[in-house]
Amino acid sequence: MDYQNRAGSKFGGGGVASQPATNADRRERLRKLALETIDLDKDPYFFKNHVGSFECRLCLTVHQNDGSYLAHTQGRKHQTNLARRAAREQKEGKDRDGVIPGMLAGVQVKKNIVKIGRPGYRITKVRDPYTRQNGLLFQFQFPQIDPGTVPRLRFMSAFEQKVEEPDKNFQYFIVAAAPYETVAVKLQAREVDKREGKHWNWYDEDSKEFWVQILFKTERDERYSAVPGLAPGRK
Repeated sequence: MDYQNRAGSKFGGGGVASQPATNADRRERLRKLALETIDLDKDPYFFKNHVGSFECRLCLTVHQNDGSYLAHTQGRKHQTNLARRAAREQKEGKDRDGVIPGMLAGVQVKKNIVKIGRPGYRITKVRDPYTRQNGLLFQFQFPQIDPGTVPRLRFMSAFEQKVEEPDKNFQYFIVAAAPYETVAVKLQAREVDKREGKHWNWYDEDSKEFWVQILFKTERDERYSAVPGLAPGRK
């Protein structure tokens, strides 16, 4: 930092730097240091939003330029959150690459995807004419889905989600398709009949619609599902 030509300084000597100048110099030194050690393209917490600002997904902070973000990564808050995240991942059994045991190592995770909102949907109550099972028919619309992407679905228990207080009387039906937001439907915590023809899904690539049918087991099936000969088992 150049301390020459400051008010009150002698020729060849250094004057006293002001507080704003000292802070600016410190941020610049931190930015240069971060550039030598951090590759923003490989930083999983670096995100450029739709207004051109930069966000830290770990600390939930917003920065006007990459220099400000890089200086933030060298600060106490970011380093503390990194240590907490590493400790939590180690506790959950994740390895250094962030791969959960049992997952495919070759799966590529998309980053910095700008979500465009929720998909359109329609839910219809259905009943099997032969078994009298009650169920639901879902129809999701994804008119701007990424080419080559097929919607994915899964069931989630109330104790897996972090949005609301867990209630054992409910479960969640999750549907995900980039670049749309992941949606969840709250269902009764009844056992779903996953036999062939009962639970199915189909994606229409022409109309960009995703169809899912869910039928719940009857009370008799739920009660005697583990007893041979009294209720049909899963195929």
